[in-house]
Amino acid sequence: MLFNSYTFILLFLPLAACGFYLCARRSHTLAASWLALASLFFYAWWNPKFVLLLCASIVFNFVVGRVIANRRADAGGKTVLISAIVANLALLMFFKYENFFVTTSNAIAGTHFGLADIVLPLGISFFTFTQIAFLVDAYRGLAAE
Repeated sequence: MLFNSYTFILLFLPLAACGFYLCARRSHTLAASWLALASLFFYAWWNPKFVLLLCASIVFNFVVGRVIANRRADAGGKTVLISAIVANLALLMFFKYENFFVTTSNAIAGTHFGLADIVLPLGISFFTFTQIAFLVDAYRGLAAE
């Protein structure tokens, strides 16, 4: 579903907005949960299998962010932060550059590695760098939630 499609403009957006305002009357947490679920539904509309990747990345970074926030006073916090940033960038590099590295290796070394059938998840750079910013904020003590 594209932002300029009739499905988005006439169906998804009004339902998401109405649901948000109805939920906000009861609770801000409920309204935020509604938006999170609507966002996951929107993301899944494109390719449902990548919702699991997105959710796993969110859970991983949330847990690591909590660990970093609790350990930022000692040297272990910085080690956890660096390790989490490396893990996030490794995930990003796998999806964006794996076929590039295989093709380059085949051309330079004369190898014959097969190319993987990798589809780039929608918005992976955005959500990866947003989560890295969250981890850095957790290390600095700026992430309140």
